[in-house]
Amino acid sequence: MNKPDSGLSGAAGRVAHDVDPFETRDWLDALRSLTAVEGEARARFILETLFDEARRLGLDLPQGLHTAYLNTIPASQQPPYPGDQQIEGRIRAALRWNAMAMVTRANRESTELGGHIASYASLATIYEVGFNHFFRASTDGADGDLVFFQGHTSPGMYARAFLEGRLSERDLDHFRQELADGGGLSSYPHPWLMPEFWSLPTVSMGLAPMMAIYQARFMAYLDRRGLAPMNDRKVYAFLGDGEMDEPESRGALAVAGREKLDNLIFIVNCNLQRLDGPVRGNGKIIQELEGEFRGNGWNVIKVVWGTEWDDLLERDRSGLLRQRMEEAVDGEYQAYKARGGEYTRERFFGKYPELLRLVEHLSDDDIYRLRRGGNDPLKIFAAFDAAVRHRGQPTVILFKTVKGYGMGTAGEGQNITHQQKKMTDEQVRAFRDRFRIPVPDDKLAEIPYYKPAEDSPEMQYLRSRREALGGYLPARRAHAPRLTVPGLDAFAKSLEGSGDRDISTTMAFVRILTQLTKDKNVGRHLVPIVPDEARTFGMEGLFRQLGIYAPEGQLYEPEDAGHFMFYREDAQGQILEEGINEAGAFCSWIAAGTSYATHGVSMIPFYIFYSMFGFQRIGDFAWAAADMRTRGFLIGGTAGRTTLAGEGLQHQDGHSHLLAATIPNCIAYDPAFMYELAVIIQDGMRRMYEADESVYYYITVENENYAHPPMPDGVTDGILRGLYRLPDATPARKKSRKATPTVQLLGSGAILREVQAAAAILAQDYGVEANIWSATSFNELRRDGLSAERWNRLHPTDTPRRSYVEECLDDTAGPVIAATDYMQAYADQIRPWVKNRYVVLGTDGFGRSDTRRRLRQFFEVSREHIAYAALKALADDGAIPAKTVTAAAKALGIDPERPDPATV
Repeated sequence: MNKPDSGLSGAAGRVAHDVDPFETRDWLDALRSLTAVEGEARARFILETLFDEARRLGLDLPQGLHTAYLNTIPASQQPPYPGDQQIEGRIRAALRWNAMAMVTRANRESTELGGHIASYASLATIYEVGFNHFFRASTDGADGDLVFFQGHTSPGMYARAFLEGRLSERDLDHFRQELADGGGLSSYPHPWLMPEFWSLPTVSMGLAPMMAIYQARFMAYLDRRGLAPMNDRKVYAFLGDGEMDEPESRGALAVAGREKLDNLIFIVNCNLQRLDGPVRGNGKIIQELEGEFRGNGWNVIKVVWGTEWDDLLERDRSGLLRQRMEEAVDGEYQAYKARGGEYTRERFFGKYPELLRLVEHLSDDDIYRLRRGGNDPLKIFAAFDAAVRHRGQPTVILFKTVKGYGMGTAGEGQNITHQQKKMTDEQVRAFRDRFRIPVPDDKLAEIPYYKPAEDSPEMQYLRSRREALGGYLPARRAHAPRLTVPGLDAFAKSLEGSGDRDISTTMAFVRILTQLTKDKNVGRHLVPIVPDEARTFGMEGLFRQLGIYAPEGQLYEPEDAGHFMFYREDAQGQILEEGINEAGAFCSWIAAGTSYATHGVSMIPFYIFYSMFGFQRIGDFAWAAADMRTRGFLIGGTAGRTTLAGEGLQHQDGHSHLLAATIPNCIAYDPAFMYELAVIIQDGMRRMYEADESVYYYITVENENYAHPPMPDGVTDGILRGLYRLPDATPARKKSRKATPTVQLLGSGAILREVQAAAAILAQDYGVEANIWSATSFNELRRDGLSAERWNRLHPTDTPRRSYVEECLDDTAGPVIAATDYMQAYADQIRPWVKNRYVVLGTDGFGRSDTRRRLRQFFEVSREHIAYAALKALADDGAIPAKTVTAAAKALGIDPERPDPATV
């Protein structure tokens, strides 16, 4: 016979043997009485005092990051449900059916299309409580909430838009068929493909949590700076429990807790399954996540059990049911739902005879219908209501659900559920019957879409609820007023050059940025962002001028308070300094760069970072930024393989431009001079903030100091298109047998100066004329060339178009030699459109620590190697004798037998 139990919930109750349960009961009764008479605050104080004393006595106590495996909000504290549950249930049923029908119909057409049924099936009730009672849309008078919809649940969002009249049956029939006439529906939330529907991309998995945190933070930033009021807006992020294993999913939780982002609500769909099987088969993912979030300062709300469990828990006087809930692991819970009521009675309740007696009045079907909390609208509403009212902390709601809820034998709670794209006729029939969809038997094979009559109670209710909350979601409204961008003449000082002073392009950028902060039209809209390298990039002068954003202001006197450029934090600070956190800084850049669509105000973010730690480190975020039409400037500082000198292999970037080239709407430049930088930034602002183009810029800058010349006349177009000839070069000559040997030398960034030095060597020592070209963007040159090539292919009878490279180089004499501080593949991109012999020099291989001079000799992009490559190309063309090249190798210190730098 079981001994009387203490009544403690969870493992602390029955797992630890209670030698005196009656004394335990006295303590519990005293606590209940204290709470009832003197209130929660007094009871909490007494408990905290007891815990402090216990620790002083040396007792080993739990750390308090976990609570019992029960709902955080007890049934007695649930608010009344404000909606019509019956009507909402019928709407949910229609949505479930249409989401399933859309995916199943598509895959009966072609198995190539794919899609997912199970994720939305588990989340449908949670979504609908949100849609009907919480998620506010943007209106002309106010911006609404931001909702990161879980990517795999997109069929449910399309199903709802269909009922709302925003999508047609034809649209649903073209799910994942985006090339169909008139367009189709994208697989996941993709703003690039559906710019009026989706706002925030959430696949790849793991990106949404961090992006949501920094969106919430940027919302607070705009509010503090008086640019866009927060007005109790919320950022909701729907996430999967398996998705929470991504490092990015948990990497910035402390940021939200530290900054008390109570405008942020995470909804984690704990259906206990990831793509292949259980998330924590041997443990409990809800308990694990609770500890993680609590430890990072979040308010945690657990929604584990549905209403049907309330009576059982109330009748569980011994605490044995609570103990059993703690004992069972997620792998078992998955099997209970997949294998039905009889199995659950035997394996869950049957472990203890007392629990069998507790459920003896329930049939096997009743046991099967014991819902999880995330499938119960009453429990869901209580959690949302508590979350939106909570202040001083971000909130996470951990909803326990069933993956594939309602799919029955087609995959409910089964390991194969995520991959289910189809259902058999019998499974469709069972689905229809379970959710009471009015589709007759003779139509089931067609899996028709179901939409209630326009004047039905369901349709009236659905519309009225969204009208009360501002309109339909998801929706994207790019409604920010356009900015007035300063003209190029406003950058006159940068166009004049640096005179006798040697400066780096990094310092040139800081000058331009500082000037822009003072512009009356765009100054307030600038968002300077750094990870933790402002001093490296010479930006510390902006600390005092603009202040570093800190929601609590500066609660201390900085160590350097007496200095002119002291470290200043401010609640209205303009700079976002994100610590050693490139991913977080990039997410801040995304939040700022999408502000025109999410907050109705255009912001101009400039994020400067070590170029090696940009695309290479956060490439998936960069792709997401492109998808969501982010606008702004990425500044790759200390760029190039040889300009950073002593930092070594993992710091020296030789490939970021190639990575940037993979992003279709990323415009990348590698300027050498201050005036080039000014032209690029001014035109970028014009394109993004006046012409409303959905592009973003990647600009590399170096830390090598040298004098910058004034801008020559007539080069603006060439700078922007990617190539122009420097005016101090020898005038271009037509090809002629009597012509002096001539070459075309192309360079970018800091290596352009090596090209200029090589031209001097060729002229002085070998009588070779060299035209010098600044190649500001091989990426843009390639795109232009491909565009011309495609047009010519598709218009065979029309006059062929010439690429811009051909326009520049076709009528010049001699071979073309290109040298950059990046891999040879960077400059090699334009080879198809260079008609003359084309030689490319680059910095393939791992970086090294040394002086710039020796590094350039090692990677064979020094002035000597450029001059030698030009002479060799001339000899190959028959313009000079081969013996000249042999002699030049010795004179220039070229060792033909040294190892290939790409291999050592």
